[in-house]
Amino acid sequence: MRTWAMLIALAAVPILIAVAVKLSSRPTAPGRGPLFLDRITQNGLFVAVTALVVCVPLFLPLTVGVVAGDTIAGEANLGTLRYLLLAPAGRIRLLLVKYAGAVAFCCAATATVAASGALAGVVLFPVGPVTLLSGDTISVGESAVRSLLIASYITVSLLGLSAIGLLISTFTDVPVGAMAATIVLSVVSQVLDNLPQLEWLHPWLFSHHWLGFADLLRQPISWTSFGENALLQAGYSAVCGALAYAKFSNKDVLS
Repeated sequence: MRTWAMLIALAAVPILIAVAVKLSSRPTAPGRGPLFLDRITQNGLFVAVTALVVCVPLFLPLTVGVVAGDTIAGEANLGTLRYLLLAPAGRIRLLLVKYAGAVAFCCAATATVAASGALAGVVLFPVGPVTLLSGDTISVGESAVRSLLIASYITVSLLGLSAIGLLISTFTDVPVGAMAATIVLSVVSQVLDNLPQLEWLHPWLFSHHWLGFADLLRQPISWTSFGENALLQAGYSAVCGALAYAKFSNKDVLS
């Protein structure tokens, strides 16, 4: 029920954006508000992209933090963790299954925002060829593919945070604490990423590439940022996964 409630809340974000722009008495000035907000009235396909930009800094990390932080701590808090480990599957398989569940939520969350935004844009605004950041114009069909690529990029961006939440979840039997710690870390990472004094640290922060999907809106597509982001998130997933297993393998599930 909680997962469905969070997905419904995420679906409401692009709808609220679209309705607010539709009811506005004056057009949005260029450079004001989230990226691409000023283009929504010209082409409804930008609702999905704008909604994803709005959700990346807070709403998506918030919901992912709730799901990832609950993976192990939630089972421990309910007293069901010991029963899950009675099966011969072992602890490493349980960790993999829990992480796979968090990854599945990442996919569902970004897909929900993108789909809701596309639907709201089609219903409330005219739809046509899209002008990319490079100045090239693409068809409606190709723009839908670009939206899917952006959603995929953001999904990959959240994999590191999911692994961090899984790791924190192995340290406590209080799921709320694990959720809060995961969400706070996502905020701290973004704050640090905006401090020029810590520029040396920026490439190592898991949130550094969260909004780096601009290359997917150019012609031809440059996959450099996508690759760098995927590599960074894979590193976080591997390190946090190893640490989670090291902690969970010695965790007392009978206490």
